[in-house]
Amino acid sequence: MSDLNDWQERFDRRVMRSIGMPLAKLDHGHGARVWDDAGNEYLDFLAGIAVNSLGHAHPVFVEAVSRQAARLAHVSNYFTSEPALELAERVVRLAGAGEHGRAWFGNSGAEANEAAFKLARLNNSGGARTRVLSLVDAFHGRTMGSLALTGKAHMREAFEPLPGGVEHIPATVEALEANLDDAVSALFVEPIQGEAGVVELPDGFLQAARELTRRHGALLIVDEIQTGAGRTGDWFAFQHAGITPDAITIAKGIAGGFPIGGLVTFGAASSLYSRGQHGSTFGGNPLATAVSNAVLEEIERAGLLENATLRGRQIRERVEALGSPLVSGTRGRGLLIGIGLAEPVAGRIVAEAMRGGLIVNAANDSTIRMAPPLIIDDADVELFAERFSRALDAVAAAL
Repeated sequence: MSDLNDWQERFDRRVMRSIGMPLAKLDHGHGARVWDDAGNEYLDFLAGIAVNSLGHAHPVFVEAVSRQAARLAHVSNYFTSEPALELAERVVRLAGAGEHGRAWFGNSGAEANEAAFKLARLNNSGGARTRVLSLVDAFHGRTMGSLALTGKAHMREAFEPLPGGVEHIPATVEALEANLDDAVSALFVEPIQGEAGVVELPDGFLQAARELTRRHGALLIVDEIQTGAGRTGDWFAFQHAGITPDAITIAKGIAGGFPIGGLVTFGAASSLYSRGQHGSTFGGNPLATAVSNAVLEEIERAGLLENATLRGRQIRERVEALGSPLVSGTRGRGLLIGIGLAEPVAGRIVAEAMRGGLIVNAANDSTIRMAPPLIIDDADVELFAERFSRALDAVAAAL
C-alpha cells in the first residue's frame, strides 16, 4: 500500500521524473506567506528561488497582469509593443549600459544564458577565439548550452557530449591569469554562486576579470539571474564591484513571478548580433514585459534595494545571535543569504523548518540558502528567527 497522499499519487503518476517529490502542494499566498492545500501557513524565505521580489499577490503585480492581459498579451517577434520598448529602456538604464546598451528578452534564465553563449561565439572575428571560460561550481541553467557552462560535473555527465569549447576554472585571480589568453571569446561568472551555496567571489576577482578580459579581447558576461533586480542591495551585484561588464543575463526577480529572461549588452558587444541570428516566439511579449516594468518600478519606488540591505543585515545578525552550535557562519549580500552549517544536516533543518512553518532551502548538505521577498519587514525577520531557531534546536537535539 502506498504511503503517498492523493496529490502525491497524482504527481508520481503523471509528472516527469526529472524532479523530486514536491515539499507541499501550495494553494495561495499573500506577502511573505503561503498556505498549502491543508490550510497550513508558511513564512516563505525562498520566494520561488529569488523570484517573487514583491512577495505573493502584491497589488502592483496583480494589477499589471490584469490590465495588460485585458489589452494585449502576445504578438510574436514580428511586432513590438510599448511595454517591450519601455522594458528594454528600463533595464539598460538600471544596468548602467549607457548609450550603446541593448536588451533582448526570452522566457527564462536558461534562455538568457543561451543567448549569451551565442553572443560569446560571435566574439570570434578571424576564427581564433575557440575557448569559453566558466567557473567551477557555477550554475547557468539546464538547457544544453547553459549546461555546458555549468561547472558541476554531476549535472553534465548524463547529457554529454555538450556544446564544446567550454572550460571550467577555479574562482581565483591566479586561475584567471593562468587561463585567459587571446583564444578566449568570453568569461562567464556569477557574482555570487547561489546554487553552490551562496558563495561570493574572492575580493578583487571581478576587477581582475574585467582587466584581463579587456586586455585579451574577451567578453566579460555576468550572470545576474539570481543576484539581479535589487536582491543584493543594488540593482545588479556587479555594480558593487564598480566594474562595467560586456553583458549581463537577467531573469527570476525582474518580473516578480511572471516568466521572463533577458540579455543586456554594453558597448561594442551590442553590435555582435545581426538580424536572424537569435529570437524567441514568446520572448518580449507585451504581458511579460508589462509585468516586469511594473515590478521594477515598484522596487524603485518603494526603496526595496535599501530594504534588501537592511533586512539582510538584520537576518544575519539574528542568525548569529542564536548561538546555535550548528551554525558556523553566514555569507552573502542583501537578501541572498547562505548559512554555513557545522554538520551536514541541511536537509534535516529544511524539513524541520517546514514542519514549523518556515520555507528555506538546502543548497547543499552544509548550507541553508535564503532569498526572501524584498518586501519583508521587522515582524517577518523576527518570525523567521523564532521558527528557524526551533528548527535548529530540534535537529541539534536529535544528533
